[in-house]
Amino acid sequence: MEVQKLYDFDETEFEDITIGLVRLAKHIPDHEFFFRINLINDLKFSRISDLVYNGLYYDFSFPRYEAYHKHTKTCFTFISNKSSESKQKKLQTELFSEEDNIKFLLNNHPEVEYILHSSEQFPDFSVILLAENLVFPIQDYKLSSEEELYQIIQYYE
Repeated sequence: MEVQKLYDFDETEFEDITIGLVRLAKHIPDHEFFFRINLINDLKFSRISDLVYNGLYYDFSFPRYEAYHKHTKTCFTFISNKSSESKQKKLQTELFSEEDNIKFLLNNHPEVEYILHSSEQFPDFSVILLAENLVFPIQDYKLSSEEELYQIIQYYE
């Protein structure tokens, strides 16, 4: 008698997630940006523990801000795309190292200030009102399960 496999972890397909790319029209500090968002929303974003990325030569910290939307029962998290702090772990000895003391979570999008993530499978970022003349419209971005940022977001969720 042969035992039938009900679930094979090697063949598991993870679904893509949608994140929002937030670009600022002008550079302002984090605290001022979230102060303005909190003024015009019923959401109250507050700083939570940083996302930490461990590189080969540096450990990078990325600020995170989170709020809960009561009507849709959704948790929204803004993650800074650019590291705010880096701690050197060891000295670089290679001439052409790919790691600098500043890191972007989305390397191909250094102009993106924040990555917006939702606890929903199909997020509706339109419930967050953004200050006029401060932020460009949020751009939806599909994140595939093979991308490193996908794994990082899943870890911190």
